Amino acid sequence: MEKIGVVTVLFNSANVIKPFLECVISQQHTKFNLYIIDNNSQDNSLEILSNFSDPRIKLIRNNSNIGVAAANNIGIKNALKDNCSKVLLLNNDVEFLPNLFFDLIQSIELYNCSLVVPKIMFHPNKDIIWYAGGWFKKKNGFLPFHQGVNQKDIGQFNIAGAVDYAPTCCLLINKEVFEDVGYMDEKYFVYFDDTDFLFRVLSNKKHKLWYSPASVLFHKVGSLSNSFKINKVRGDFFLEQNIKNHIYFLRKIKSLYSYFFIVFLFLKNNLRYIFSASMKKDFATFLLVNKSYFQGFKL
Repeated sequence: MEKIGVVTVLFNSANVIKPFLECVISQQHTKFNLYIIDNNSQDNSLEILSNFSDPRIKLIRNNSNIGVAAANNIGIKNALKDNCSKVLLLNNDVEFLPNLFFDLIQSIELYNCSLVVPKIMFHPNKDIIWYAGGWFKKKNGFLPFHQGVNQKDIGQFNIAGAVDYAPTCCLLINKEVFEDVGYMDEKYFVYFDDTDFLFRVLSNKKHKLWYSPASVLFHKVGSLSNSFKINKVRGDFFLEQNIKNHIYFLRKIKSLYSYFFIVFLFLKNNLRYIFSASMKKDFATFLLVNKSYFQGFKL
């Protein structure tokens, strides 16, 4: 039985951490370490965690919130140091059945791939799809999209196959991928860290990413983030991170099209500010949108 390193980033997760831990410790595949990287949680997440005494749980505490990518890297490096052959990046706002770890490991062997992602459903609306495969869309500035999102699951995406993109809320990765592609880019505090990593995997062309619908995960989408404000208006933090990170991501691609799209985004972002209902119509938001755009050139 091979050993896997399960990596999850903890930050004020008191409302989800207990069922997550119960799902982890009930796994049929028992040879794993769970690396919990705490980004200086200020709620009672760690108090809840202290009620779980399992030698496989490894808590690593940071003195500040260093971001998702940097925290994931701490977990990944600890897993590799502890001779884990695979790393499972796993959000803690998820729930899953006891066979998840086993099925994902079996899928890597069955499909002869280096990375595997399950079908991901909404929670508690467990019959609605959040992810059933993903690809990058060049005409949207290489942003990824989720196949089947918001569709009722009637088995229409139950065929396994190679995909280009997967969210890192549940992604099993062979250790060789990190040797060839590198770790998460820590310049992304949050958002785009998975997009960047999977785009590098795709560009490397050495490793296959596979979608395995036989494995299912239930994701409490948005439970740990404040992407929206009242009336579905995007929050300032979300706008800042997404705008500047998209610019940085496109700069890293270094293609003629990506440079063109960077210029195009200046116009697009300002038009969205004027016409989109997802943005507040005040001068502070206008400044934030344009300041974030230029911050993307400093990363």
